[in-house]
Amino acid sequence: MLEFISNGWHGVMSSSLNPLRHIPDENVRHLILQILSWMWCTAFSLYFGSWFLFGLTIATHFILLLAIFITVITFDLVKTTYK
Repeated sequence: MLEFISNGWHGVMSSSLNPLRHIPDENVRHLILQILSWMWCTAFSLYFGSWFLFGLTIATHFILLLAIFITVITFDLVKTTYK
């Protein structure tokens, strides 16, 4: 059962295993996965009727994405500056 759950998770969430693997640009694959995650957060929040949860979900995802974005920019700046 655990293997079934693990395979299901990786089949959806891993861009090297799901159908998005056919897109050559990894950045585009990541963007599409982000858009899908926003769609699912919206769908679940609206389905359960919790507008507060919906707003909280958007805010927390935005903060997480902002932190990732700042980290990637910092790494790229360091890599280009100290090459």
